[in-house]
Amino acid sequence: MFVKLKILFALPFFLLAIFIIIFSSYYIYSNSKKEKVITIILDELKELSENSITDEELAMFLDKDTKDKRVAIIKAFFRKYESPLYEHSKYIVQISDEFGIDYRLIPAIAMQESTACKFIPRNSYNCWGWGIYGDKIKRFNSYKEGIETVAKGLKIGYINKGLVTPEQIMSKYTPSSNGSWARGVGHVLGVLE
Repeated sequence: MFVKLKILFALPFFLLAIFIIIFSSYYIYSNSKKEKVITIILDELKELSENSITDEELAMFLDKDTKDKRVAIIKAFFRKYESPLYEHSKYIVQISDEFGIDYRLIPAIAMQESTACKFIPRNSYNCWGWGIYGDKIKRFNSYKEGIETVAKGLKIGYINKGLVTPEQIMSKYTPSSNGSWARGVGHVLGVLE
């Protein structure tokens, strides 16, 4: 009888131990799945930025409270090309949302027109070739002004008129292009997706 009482007394502890083992196994498996997903995402970002992603960008991407990963993606892209637009990544997303355009369009056009602002007319802050025809140069007072002007112009003059794909935009933005403009913009849109 004493042995039965010991077994009966030990049974809840034994069942609790089994429950803890099963729960721990599930928890470890569940977290390892999450870690695998995070690892895949990080590998993609590192490939995009050729391992030049900063701790700040990585933290922003992994931060559960950061609702908008688009900023981290654009920052990694601009960092790869050492673009002065890097500091304006958040503003690009904000303005794109404000005007209802694809957030990738501003960086994609900047990449096509000026290699992400590396080759622009002096003191123009114009990375998009916006209003540049021959000797005529449209100058902005800052990158922010350029970003806002181009976003607003794309919304009003292109997207609102049904010109949404790179090919459609090209037909008005740079009609003399042989298609390379649309292919270049399309490529960057794909990279930033």
